[in-house]
Amino acid sequence: MAEETMLQFVGTGQAYPAKRDAELRAEDFAEIAERYAVTQGEEQAGRCSQCGVPYCAVHCPLNNHIPDWLRLTAEGRLREAYELSNSTSTMPEICGRICPQDRLCEGNCVIEFSGHGAVTIGSVEKFITDTAWDNGWVEPVIVGPARGQSVGIVGAGPAGLSAAEYLRMLGYDVHVYDRHDRAGGLLTYGIPGFKLEKPVVMRRVDRLAAAGIVFHQGFEVGRDASLDDLRARHDAVLIATGVYKARAINAAGIERGGVVEALDYLIASNRKGFGDAVPAFDDGQLNAAGKHVVVIGGGDTAMDCVRTAVRQGAASVKCLYRRDRANMPGSQREVGNAEEEGVEFVWLSAPLAFEGDAQVAQVRASRMRLGAPDAGGRRTPEPEPGSELVLAADLVIKALGFDPEQLPVLFGAPGLGVTRWGTVRTDAKTMMTSMEGVFAAGDIVRGASLVVWAIRDARDVSERMHAWLKAKALAERKAA
Repeated sequence: MAEETMLQFVGTGQAYPAKRDAELRAEDFAEIAERYAVTQGEEQAGRCSQCGVPYCAVHCPLNNHIPDWLRLTAEGRLREAYELSNSTSTMPEICGRICPQDRLCEGNCVIEFSGHGAVTIGSVEKFITDTAWDNGWVEPVIVGPARGQSVGIVGAGPAGLSAAEYLRMLGYDVHVYDRHDRAGGLLTYGIPGFKLEKPVVMRRVDRLAAAGIVFHQGFEVGRDASLDDLRARHDAVLIATGVYKARAINAAGIERGGVVEALDYLIASNRKGFGDAVPAFDDGQLNAAGKHVVVIGGGDTAMDCVRTAVRQGAASVKCLYRRDRANMPGSQREVGNAEEEGVEFVWLSAPLAFEGDAQVAQVRASRMRLGAPDAGGRRTPEPEPGSELVLAADLVIKALGFDPEQLPVLFGAPGLGVTRWGTVRTDAKTMMTSMEGVFAAGDIVRGASLVVWAIRDARDVSERMHAWLKAKALAERKAA
């Protein structure tokens, strides 16, 4: 059966789900492509070569059993395919939508190397999990026997939510504290709907709440409670805040009106999508409608900003990036989607000044060239003498990525150890911080990274916390 179903990559071409026409999709925030029809999903899964060394799984941070669930999908065993996919990931349909598969699983597919085009792994993952939701195959969280111990998790992003699920399955009482009024972190407020529609996130959050996980929303550690307060309240604490501090741009005029942070801009847009009142959007401060928009940066956040500006009705949208296309950190697929929607990329350019009166009117920039490689092997951009250019701009969005906030100060916890980059320092084996019973995982430890890595870190830290909490309970029983 399997031999007849699989290895179809020679006769069956690669086919992603059809995207809506660029002009039509630029009018709304719905996802740009539908999922596969059943026959197409099964057919595309059947292109897998079932190779002896599955590089797709090796290069997946979660080590998903990709060839196995592709085979089950190709055989029409969709529920089994979903269950196998779900066994290693708490959010398979989310990863299927937003993972940079071109850099991870699909970019390392064996048949991609042979010139036949990678198996469309992410689209199949989305297909089987959405099918599972539609058919009621996604079961409630199975809560383990009560242990009489509680865990406090700071941050309701992908790391916090995933750890909450794993720890609840182990029988712990779990409380999640987050500064926003909705759980999900960047999944909810940072990533636009055209990449990840919000009901997809909210149904995951609802499933966790139904399992008895308690969400404390609008809660800021350091304002509503100190880290020591949470330590006293719970048997263990996990810091999973992610990184939210915007990286600075060294250019004159940064204080002018109309020069805004990427996250402020994206949060405002996503809040409007939820129907919230957003005064800074309504008064035009965080709204691109009718404006000439310049986005600074070349990562996925910059791509989210330029594509959001298009949908808000910007007069023009340009992306200024100091390296060339081949050296940008963002997904090449996202660049292609943005270009289809009318975004202009100004490669090898960096801002020198944001000019105007009180309000920005133009960006003066320098052309760049790539010089000698840096310590990481990337060629360092340097200014091209005498090659300035000027871009009209009513709205400038800074999207150079994120650094950690100063958590020891923010949390009122001077004993919390951090690295020279500001990330929380943890023990490599235990994933515990410098404070007893306080663990950390996700971007706040590794720096700005991918959702799939946050989920992997959550899986790992849950195991370490479980071992520590069992030892703590045993010690307390012996001392009683």
